[in-house]
Amino acid sequence: MRQFYGTELANGFMLGTALYPSPAILEQAFRQSGASVATVSLRRESGQAREGQDFWGIIRELGVHVLPNTAGCHTVKEAVTTAHMAREVFGTKWIKLEVIGDQDTLQPDVFALVEAARILAEDGFEVFPYTTDDLVVADKLLHAGCEVLMPWGAPIGSGLGLNNIYALRSMRAHFPDVPLVVDAGLGLPSQAAAAMELGYDAVLLNTAVAKAGDPVGMACAFAKAVEAGTLAATADPMEPRDMAAPSTPLIGKAFLS
Repeated sequence: MRQFYGTELANGFMLGTALYPSPAILEQAFRQSGASVATVSLRRESGQAREGQDFWGIIRELGVHVLPNTAGCHTVKEAVTTAHMAREVFGTKWIKLEVIGDQDTLQPDVFALVEAARILAEDGFEVFPYTTDDLVVADKLLHAGCEVLMPWGAPIGSGLGLNNIYALRSMRAHFPDVPLVVDAGLGLPSQAAAAMELGYDAVLLNTAVAKAGDPVGMACAFAKAVEAGTLAATADPMEPRDMAAPSTPLIGKAFLS
């Protein structure tokens, strides 16, 4: 397993904590998933009202790495401010950086994203940027100080899977030494397996588990899919080809007259 800012994870499954029917189901889903990272969204009001303390207690008891995010931020200033608040609340330098540019697709504003990443990296944050699958943007994020890239598979919460496999494969080829995470848009375990088969180091998802009819069962299914995809990628899979190739050789075959 590749390291993320010097931290080696037990597996490549990162799971979100929003939208679950209840805290109990959230806890069960995480325990069944074996996810190594929990993403959490900072709520500004919780610092004053002390709301959500039971939730934070559950997350701490899970014993997973916490990745706070700047979900819902639309400007550089808003994202940077939220990141600083998250560092104080959670005591971690990790931050999943989101700067949303389009409200319908929740596509990131890549110009603001790069600027916010530069500011946070210079301030000692270890930035996990939610970005598109554009290679030029990816390169600029790396030069801004990011050591991880998190391209989307599809719009957040859409469940469409890997919309542009060519772009994701190209990113893996262009940045072979950079930890890559497919973030957003996964709806089925098979899609997570496909991402891992492409050589990605992790997948991050939330809605597909939290909004399933059985979140606990779906969390378990995704865990198995991530494991299967990881094993497949490291097993050096065969290359696809246009022509058929017989599994039984012609040498030694009996010919009847």
